[in-house]
Amino acid sequence: MTDTVAYKHEDGLATITLDDGRANALSPAVIAALDAAIGRAEADDAALLLTGRPGMFCAGFDLKTMQAGGQPASDMVVDGFRLARRLLAHRRPVVVACSGHVMAMGVFLMLCADYIMAAEGEFKVAANEVAIGLTMPHSALVLSRGRLTSAAHYRAMGTSEFYTPATGVPAGFMDELVEPASLADRATEKLRSLADLPRDIFAATKSRLTAERLAALDEAIDADRREFDALFTG
Repeated sequence: MTDTVAYKHEDGLATITLDDGRANALSPAVIAALDAAIGRAEADDAALLLTGRPGMFCAGFDLKTMQAGGQPASDMVVDGFRLARRLLAHRRPVVVACSGHVMAMGVFLMLCADYIMAAEGEFKVAANEVAIGLTMPHSALVLSRGRLTSAAHYRAMGTSEFYTPATGVPAGFMDELVEPASLADRATEKLRSLADLPRDIFAATKSRLTAERLAALDEAIDADRREFDALFTG
């Protein structure tokens, strides 16, 4: 794919690895590469594993683009949530192997998975938009509401409360913790077990489970488009 986004497909399982050697920021180019990789998984009709580099899953949107403002900043945010929607709507099983720190848009992308496995460690798990002076996007609230407990949802979204993988499991950010060295193997094993479920039955049930969330997300993305256009270009 690119130097930052790698795609591998084998035996019906696709692995997308995000690794820029730094914060794995979601720049416009990275979002486009991830979107293309998910498209390949769709074309391959593959179950999908999304992961980052050791110690870092994703730190969110590219700050340089955000700080520059203008239409590119607005487009980046909206395209990021459209990417999340595409991942949420993937008809085959999706597993995220959270390999380290996950912040802001990285959190919302992670929460689109059917199963979230995380490396143990003192990693930061935080949707810190409010703390950095940004009203939480409508789309972010839709994606997180479908995953987090009510109490954790309010604290994480409303007060930028930080979590770790250990505290993130009971909050709903993650489903399972594993040792960092075994994360890739364990996540692949989990994906294979989900891929072995009856394919059409899984897809139909997933469609029912996500239908309300996807419909709400479509409305939220439209609302976010209007707000971010006004914020960055008005």
